[in-house]
Amino acid sequence: MDQRDGQAYDDEAEAEARAEAAAERTREVHLTMDLCLRIGEMLLSSGAGAADVTATMRSVADHLGLRQAEIDVTFTALSMSHQRSADDVPMLMLRHVQQRDIDYEDLTAVDHLVRDVLTDRADLYLARTRMATIVSLGHAFPRWAVTVAWAVMAAAVGVFLGGGPVVSAVAAVAAVLIDRVQMALARRRLPFFYLQVAGGAIATLLAAAVAASPVEVDPSLVVTANIIMLLAGIGLMGAVQDALTGFYLTASARLIEAMMATAGIIAGVGLGISVADGLGLELGQLVPGQLGYSALPTVIAGAALSAAAFSVASYAPRRAVVPVAAITAVAALVSQLVTVGGFGRAAAAGAAAFFIGLVAYAVAGRVRVPPLVVAVPAIVPFLPGLSIYRGLTFLADGGYFVSQGILALMTAISTAIALASGVILGEYVAQPLKREARRLEGRLAGPRLVGPFRALTRAERRALRKQTDG
Repeated sequence: MDQRDGQAYDDEAEAEARAEAAAERTREVHLTMDLCLRIGEMLLSSGAGAADVTATMRSVADHLGLRQAEIDVTFTALSMSHQRSADDVPMLMLRHVQQRDIDYEDLTAVDHLVRDVLTDRADLYLARTRMATIVSLGHAFPRWAVTVAWAVMAAAVGVFLGGGPVVSAVAAVAAVLIDRVQMALARRRLPFFYLQVAGGAIATLLAAAVAASPVEVDPSLVVTANIIMLLAGIGLMGAVQDALTGFYLTASARLIEAMMATAGIIAGVGLGISVADGLGLELGQLVPGQLGYSALPTVIAGAALSAAAFSVASYAPRRAVVPVAAITAVAALVSQLVTVGGFGRAAAAGAAAFFIGLVAYAVAGRVRVPPLVVAVPAIVPFLPGLSIYRGLTFLADGGYFVSQGILALMTAISTAIALASGVILGEYVAQPLKREARRLEGRLAGPRLVGPFRALTRAERRALRKQTDG
């Protein structure tokens, strides 16, 4: 009798141990899925492509023992499911993407966290702690510094467009007003479309007010500089990358968002032009001519400074600011040479973007940031603010000029697409797809702008840990 009681006790203890082990495995699966979803949310909200987000989440899940997890990425939500065996009930977790502000500081921190997980420098629990710290910590500099960076960017774009000190000063003042008004409207939870309308209207009305004063200034340059500032926050490159890598649903959503944001700028500028015309103020049409070689130093300096200022406004790490400025300066030279060679604006923008994508991968590795942090600020000076403004002024004139206005807006669209596709093509050339990366990512194709570039073997992980520890 005692022997049977002892056997029953042992069986019960073994069953409890198995149940506890199963519960612990289930808990680790939940924690792993939650970590992957939080990483994906941060990357997606910072402008990373859906292919990069999916590959990063899958690599982290595989490394932490969550094999063959199903991951689905859309524009507003992330989902992840896992089933250990055919007999088990599948686990499913969802996470909605709320934040849409560009934050390259947090993006870089998450990218470093992913690399530490893949090289065994951080386990599941340490990774979750670090992820919580990244989300909860503030930025290295105050918010007013971002406003100053926007002002410097608008002033530098004015220089890049050929404006003088007065144009740069007025563009900087307009940038400050736009940033502060958009902050106030955002606190009231107005949609981003209305923020863009307010920004376009402020820039146009301020330029019209300056045109009515005795100050000698080209108001069209002021409006164009601030249009480029408003275009800088639109994630068109992520939309093009999603379309090229097969994530058509996410690409469509991002394109619609970009179109709505651009439509807001057009509506705001159009409103400002209408009010200026009603008051009898002439803004004028900006018709750029060929830039001579004597203007090259000014153009290059303006492009470099504007890109550096945008990287600061996007909270990029300080070590990336100077490399971004240097890359943009060379890209501006490439763009001007192509323009002087007789090619169109879209071709010049595409050539500059291709150069940016070509060198962003190597430079990003040197300064330890994702290539996205280098590439996006570098293309800012080449955004088609000029074509948008010309198209709007032609449409406002009506009659014969309507066709020219439509043509200018089509030029703006082609320039924007040339910028995004040029950067991605440059990344294709700079990051040849490796066999291990194809095995890791399955059907995903395309260069990595965020996340791991290829899977590491155990020997490579050990070597990397020794090199880091040494």
